[in-house]
Amino acid sequence: MFGRDPWGGALEINATDSATDDDRSRNLQDFDKAALSRNLDETQQSWLLGPTEQKKKKYVDLGCIIVSRKVFKWTVGSIIAAALIAGFVTLIVKTVPKHKHHNPPPDNYTLALRKALMFFNEQRSGKLPKHNNVSWRGNSGLQDGKSDDSTLFKNLVGGYYDAGDAIKFNFPQSFALTMLSWSVIEYPAKYEAAGELSHVKDIIKWGTDYLLKTFNSSADTIDRIVAQVGKGDTSGGPDPNDHYCWVRPEDIDYPRPVTECHSCSDLAAEMAAALASASIVFKDNKVYSQKLVHGARTLFKFAREQRGRYSSGNEAAIFYNSTSYWDEFVWGASWLYYATGNSSYLQLATTPGLAKHAGAFWGGPDYGVLSWDNKLTGAQVLLSRLRLFLSPGYPYEDILSTFHNQTSIVMCSFLPFFTSFNRTKGGLIQLNHGRPQPLQYVVNAAFLATLYSDYLAAADTPGWYCGPNFYSTDVLRGFAQTQIDYILGKNPRKMSYVVGFGNHYPKRVHHRGASVPKNKVKYNCKGGWKWRDSSKPNPNTLVGAMVAGPDKNDGFHDVRTNYNYTEPTLAGNAGLVASLVALSGDRSVGIDKNTIFSAIPPMFPTPPPPPAAWRP
Repeated sequence: MFGRDPWGGALEINATDSATDDDRSRNLQDFDKAALSRNLDETQQSWLLGPTEQKKKKYVDLGCIIVSRKVFKWTVGSIIAAALIAGFVTLIVKTVPKHKHHNPPPDNYTLALRKALMFFNEQRSGKLPKHNNVSWRGNSGLQDGKSDDSTLFKNLVGGYYDAGDAIKFNFPQSFALTMLSWSVIEYPAKYEAAGELSHVKDIIKWGTDYLLKTFNSSADTIDRIVAQVGKGDTSGGPDPNDHYCWVRPEDIDYPRPVTECHSCSDLAAEMAAALASASIVFKDNKVYSQKLVHGARTLFKFAREQRGRYSSGNEAAIFYNSTSYWDEFVWGASWLYYATGNSSYLQLATTPGLAKHAGAFWGGPDYGVLSWDNKLTGAQVLLSRLRLFLSPGYPYEDILSTFHNQTSIVMCSFLPFFTSFNRTKGGLIQLNHGRPQPLQYVVNAAFLATLYSDYLAAADTPGWYCGPNFYSTDVLRGFAQTQIDYILGKNPRKMSYVVGFGNHYPKRVHHRGASVPKNKVKYNCKGGWKWRDSSKPNPNTLVGAMVAGPDKNDGFHDVRTNYNYTEPTLAGNAGLVASLVALSGDRSVGIDKNTIFSAIPPMFPTPPPPPAAWRP
């Protein structure tokens, strides 16, 4: 029998009267164990224990809010701890010495670049700007053009003196400006990194402003241009001139004749190249850029219509004799195409007959040597760029692929594995075959080699073939580095051929302005000869000037009267600047791939004509 257990469980009741006391006692014990082993719910516990007394919480009244005292203590403690930690960290930061992050020092190429650009400041003619930064130079040539009644061009103030004299030759000056512009177009980021971009653009503009004065730049058709200002008579005659006299340009008081030409295709096309390339440099200045483009068009039209060599029958042949004008046609047309996007210039530049006359197919001892006289190699590299990145296709592909292959062969000829050119024992390549003044050719080759290696890198091409052998772009760049390093002092004489770079460099440079002291004494034509013939170092340092260079035996004579060793030139220094900026700085900063193409419209290559109909 079961009954209700008041504690909530079942209770068994034995109804038999025969149960003994022991049995009841045993049952009671079992009951107690069962009852004690069960868990009690809250109601049952409350019956046994009564109501529980809860601990009273303490609060803090903050006025607008009431919070627990415990929470308040934790909050205040956390704020104090955070303040202590912050103060400790601040104390450490202020007391520990600061280590500023310094940019790595500039490499030798950058240091030499800054000096090489200063040479152009030292060669300026005209009224000098306040920021010229050459203490021993002053205004000069302010009467150029005015003193010659035979010329129509009365304002020929400005421009650059060519070398150690005070003659202004437009032919090499234009080439120098083209090379500088080319280097800026390709490497603006490197110029910017060196802090020289505005400087080099100022140098270019000083030259192009002058070139615009040497022809009727506002006209569409012209019949003459200025070729030269000053006279370089080498006969030793009694008449004062820029070669017979040895005076500072600031002290010139003798007449300076102006030489004009009416049939000078080479000069006009080179001037056109200078203005066209500069128009790309100054493309953000639309008014000035268009002025340069218009002048370039006018000059090139004159070059094509009035055929002839500028140096024929005049004294320019003694100093800068031009052997042909066909290479200038290819060179000038290439730059005009890049400056205007007009395909007629590209058609002309890629005409096989023009390339043939320029010497693209016959080779010769000077093939592949870029200079103020021969621009074919420069034009080939320039047009190879077009094929690598834009690939205009038909009808230009045949000659462009030929130029591209020829460029590769020229680059092979620079390498020491081949015997196209001899080298001195010290490693200087003899691009002019042992003749004097070799460095101007070496720097141009170094620029082209570095530039072409950067073209290949930008086109994701690791190298090129020389016959069956493949060479990486590092090999080509290595050639350029060894040649420039030679010029900067890694040569048997341990001499830097750039004035002011390093500790050992030429001190007796063939240069009138640098050799005659600025001492408020005006020397007459012959009075300056004592400074020319002096064995003392120049009183004025011609910073950045690259001299003519050593002979084929690595020999060099630091003698002022021997211009074959010690005279610098505009064309030589322009090539030096171009090669230095190409090699300078971080190698990962390559060429500006697109700026040169900014004027070229989108290309939709014309398909080649269909083959002729088949006939049996």
